[in-house]
Amino acid sequence: MKNKFFVTLLLACSISTVFAQTPVYMDDAQPIEARVKDALSRMTLEEKVALCHAQSKFSSAGVPRLGIPELWMSDGPHGVRAEINWNDWGYAGWTNDSITAFPALTCLAATWNPEMSAKYGKAIGEEARYREKDVLLGPGVNIYRTPMNGRNFEYMGEDSYLASVMCVPYIQELQKNGVAACVKHYALNNQELWRGHIDVNLSDRALYEIYLPAFKAAVEEGGAWSIMGAYNKIRSQHACHNDFTLNKILKDDWKFDGCVVTDWGGAHDTYEAAVNGLDIEMGSYTNGLTSESAFTYNDYYLANPYLQMLKDGKVPMSTIDDKASRILRLIFRTAMNRQKPYGSVATEEHYAAAREIGNEGIVLLKNAPVVKKGAPLLPIDAAKYQKILVVGDNAVRLLNQGGGSSELKVKDMVSPLDGLRAAYGDKVTYAKGYAAGRPMYGRADEIPQNVVDSLRAEAVEMAKKADLVVLVGGLNKNHFQDCEGGDRLEYGLPFGQDELVEALLGVNKNLVLVLLSGNAVEMPWVSRVPAIVQGWYLGSMGGKSLADILSGAVNPSGKLPFSFPAKLTDCGAHAFDELSYPGDSIKQEYKEDILVGYRWHDIKKIPALFPFGHGLSYTTFAYGKPVVSAKTMTADGTLTVTVAVKNTGSVAGKEIVQLYVGDDKCSVLRPVKELKHFAKVALAPGEEKNVTFTLVPDDLKFYDEASAAWKYEPGKFKAYVCASSADVRGVVPFEIK
Repeated sequence: MKNKFFVTLLLACSISTVFAQTPVYMDDAQPIEARVKDALSRMTLEEKVALCHAQSKFSSAGVPRLGIPELWMSDGPHGVRAEINWNDWGYAGWTNDSITAFPALTCLAATWNPEMSAKYGKAIGEEARYREKDVLLGPGVNIYRTPMNGRNFEYMGEDSYLASVMCVPYIQELQKNGVAACVKHYALNNQELWRGHIDVNLSDRALYEIYLPAFKAAVEEGGAWSIMGAYNKIRSQHACHNDFTLNKILKDDWKFDGCVVTDWGGAHDTYEAAVNGLDIEMGSYTNGLTSESAFTYNDYYLANPYLQMLKDGKVPMSTIDDKASRILRLIFRTAMNRQKPYGSVATEEHYAAAREIGNEGIVLLKNAPVVKKGAPLLPIDAAKYQKILVVGDNAVRLLNQGGGSSELKVKDMVSPLDGLRAAYGDKVTYAKGYAAGRPMYGRADEIPQNVVDSLRAEAVEMAKKADLVVLVGGLNKNHFQDCEGGDRLEYGLPFGQDELVEALLGVNKNLVLVLLSGNAVEMPWVSRVPAIVQGWYLGSMGGKSLADILSGAVNPSGKLPFSFPAKLTDCGAHAFDELSYPGDSIKQEYKEDILVGYRWHDIKKIPALFPFGHGLSYTTFAYGKPVVSAKTMTADGTLTVTVAVKNTGSVAGKEIVQLYVGDDKCSVLRPVKELKHFAKVALAPGEEKNVTFTLVPDDLKFYDEASAAWKYEPGKFKAYVCASSADVRGVVPFEIK
């Protein structure tokens, strides 16, 4: 009995000793800041520096001696990229890294629905977690400045408010999986041409009002755990180690407590990287996507050169303690987070989410009758047509391939042709119509003219015998189109598609044009094509989403997140000399200033071909007269605008009600109106709902460069209730004292 007592006592002592010896940093019951402080105190200088740079193409080191794991990162914002080799850009050839391709972020923005953003973040977070990724390199929130930017498809449109609202739920739901969002590309990466060195100059107003709000929302509202620096320079200093944007704005003003990660190859100077706010350096001595070098990871700017500067006293020790603290915080939130779920990949739930996001993001641009007083072509009534011809390379092309870092290895992919055949059976035939070449990065195939002519002739002959033609065209993810590393070379459609449209119209007026792209395109034939659909890059379930919309199984409810200029010079960035776009290869000036997108179209009175916020439906919506709660707002008060919206058609649908605000008179140039709120409302036939928006004084402010602060000037304002930026349904004046 006595021996049993001593054994029990010894066991109890041993257990208590084990628990007593558990380091604070290993105890996830402890506050994260206490864990960071404890871990930091145990690390050598060499171990701290090792945290700050890559150890492979997509990982950075932990602290093996202390049991602190490495960080694993992955492209990209609309799907978890296939596994890349440890030390080169080749694919590793795994058999278990196929995933769901979600619609590109332009499509998500076109839903104008934060609930879709939350579904997106949750699903992609589960896939990243299942693949054991700690940091997902996305979402992208750069502003759509020009339709020539090859990477616009990865972003959320031209309006800072829309991008701000849509990025927050994505980030929040992604990070619930213990996977960090790495919001990119901070900042002013608004073109791909010369992206590695172009020096962007712009006014403080344009910076704060247009290009920074989505990043600010990602940090302050979304709680993003990491930010990716951009390739370009900002006011003569590279964005990945820019004192003004990283130290002053991001870390001081916004109180960002996470990590700044370079874009791959975005670091250029050890001293600036040390003192100007960079935390983790990735991909140096490569072009960020394909090239290699003989340098080792210890040759990185934040590796041995940084260690030597610290030892020599050329940079303060406080810099490495700050960087290491931020990286440890990120590791504790992700790789060492024992509470994170297991994740899942390519599930029915994820496919359903991808399909629903696609359904809500597809935009019906035009739907006119072919003959006077006839019915519109869409939705396609199966009973009306016996022969449906589908034309176009994009009807069968795997649009997850190409695009640079956004390339995806999918488990399943439903093409537009697959989707339409599932909906309409053997009524559907197919002709390629045009050739677009292989998916390649850095160059594009030259298509022989005889091939172009032959494919077009075949499609035209088949169109003569068809009752309806559906042309699935647009851009693709090849170089010089929607692809990183280069901008588009032309605003018009490539691969002879304009000529193909004209030829098809010449033999069959029943033409539905589906554009798959992440950018606006020129449309010289727009007045003669009866039905036009903007279909984006829709991912794994894209064919099903398109069939849902074209067949009428789902009523289209997407609206454009950017304007479609009729011609390129109608876009503000292209209304000046080359210094505005693309720059002189060294410097660039944003000469349109704050007048980006619809702001430019409004103030210059240049109608867009299809305006920001535009999108049609298979039903109709009537707006009542908007009512304002008071005629005057005080400096600390609020004001509501209420409007009744009714579905006056015969099918259920969703309408996106948009509220813009304009300042009647101001000492500085202000847009005619700016988006401040929106709501997506579902209405049954004949149903009416009141939509109410609450305005606050912050909605009326502009960035005052003289005082370096946000302010409004007392006076008269207008609230515009709109169905698009060009479709004003009601205006109510009010005043702020």
